[in-house]
Amino acid sequence: MQNNDNVREIDLVIILKTLVKKIWLIILSAVVCGSLFFSLVYVAVDPTYTADIELYVNNTDISVGNASFNISSSTLNAAQQLVNTYIVILNSRTTLNEVIEYAGVNIKPERLKSMITAKAVDSTEIFKINVETTDPALSTVLANAIAKVLPNRIAEIVDGSSVRVVDYAVTPSRRSGPAYTRITVIGVLIGILCSTVTVIVRAVMDNVIHEEAYLSQAYDIPVLASIPDSRETKGSRYYYYSHGKNS
Repeated sequence: MQNNDNVREIDLVIILKTLVKKIWLIILSAVVCGSLFFSLVYVAVDPTYTADIELYVNNTDISVGNASFNISSSTLNAAQQLVNTYIVILNSRTTLNEVIEYAGVNIKPERLKSMITAKAVDSTEIFKINVETTDPALSTVLANAIAKVLPNRIAEIVDGSSVRVVDYAVTPSRRSGPAYTRITVIGVLIGILCSTVTVIVRAVMDNVIHEEAYLSQAYDIPVLASIPDSRETKGSRYYYYSHGKNS
């Protein structure tokens, strides 16, 4: 049992030494993978721009069909449910078609729906709608079209509702995606992981004994002799010896 423990300890040391020796390979792999990920995304993915609007949901007695309920400022869960109802109305085919017609753009409702995200702001009666496209002007036009169309659509469906625009969209000056830094970091981490695993696997699979200390510590037997390797140095005529093979 003691010998097996020693073997594990020596193997771990060898792996660590191998990682230190191959640190240049790990760094190179990280740089290459990070650069590759960045280049692929930069070339293949168009930058996107997000325009957003904010709407306020009035807290009043409202009714949807035969059901009626009261929303108070202290009932945040009910307010959240009301916001979710309005988001469903926003994503309806009829609302999307009206937004497209108001904006005067040629986009299919399914495509527009994929551009829109909406959520409540900190579980309040205010909810934000984001429109993300590859054109900052188009994002702004669509977001402001939603601000014009959605309150009327909600008033037609939900009796007693009152939705008001808090902020209209302004043309974004900076891209919202893709996240080049995050993608590059992911590439770097993948490069480090792959190269590290490769170095460790090669070290574990290596059956060559590189050090005399391994024999004495792993098998608890003395080393009787060592056969040196003779190598000719570059630019000179003499030879030197280094421990390479043991017996």
